[in-house]
Amino acid sequence: MTRARAQLPANPMSISLAFTHRRLWWQTDDGDHMPERWDVSADVGRLVACPADHRHVGDIELVIADLRRKRNPLDSAELGEWALEFIAEAVIDPEYGRFAPELDALLSDGVARMVIVRGFHIVEAWRGHGLGALLIAGTLRSLARAARLAACRVAPDGFRNTTADRVSAELASVRIGAMLEKIGFVRWNGVHVIDLRDPALLDVRLDVLDQW
Repeated sequence: MTRARAQLPANPMSISLAFTHRRLWWQTDDGDHMPERWDVSADVGRLVACPADHRHVGDIELVIADLRRKRNPLDSAELGEWALEFIAEAVIDPEYGRFAPELDALLSDGVARMVIVRGFHIVEAWRGHGLGALLIAGTLRSLARAARLAACRVAPDGFRNTTADRVSAELASVRIGAMLEKIGFVRWNGVHVIDLRDPALLDVRLDVLDQW
């Protein structure tokens, strides 16, 4: 057993991802293209040796937006203002979900849908071992058939409520931005984006197999 693995509550290779889609019970129309909220929970199963209070590893909050529809004010509640602004800049043809040429050149072909990464959290017992990057990569790659790209805005104002001061918020922003770039994200118009079919989302796993 490696030292890194010994410091964790359980073998990280036993972590599973559970995807939960939330919508109002009456939103059943196939023609309804409202943004879809998805919650992803990372946990260690009960059949694996792990302290009971450390089985939950973390959470990822996502929204999947259909780019072939006109946005309305209600979308901001799910997508967030930055995502609405980004979609307006990125999509030049809402009828077909076509992207601006410079962004389109970064992406492979796929459905005109975008995954918005709204947030993620790793519980304290599992921090410090790069699991955040791995779980985000695994989550996004799992959605490669459901959307064409993922986008995440990383800025100091997003950390003001979880850090001690402005400097700490800026440092956290830099650290998370570097983490996303490590798994293949690139910056476009101030937002981190990635092609969901980017091999980097798979390659990141190879770096940790020897470690664990």
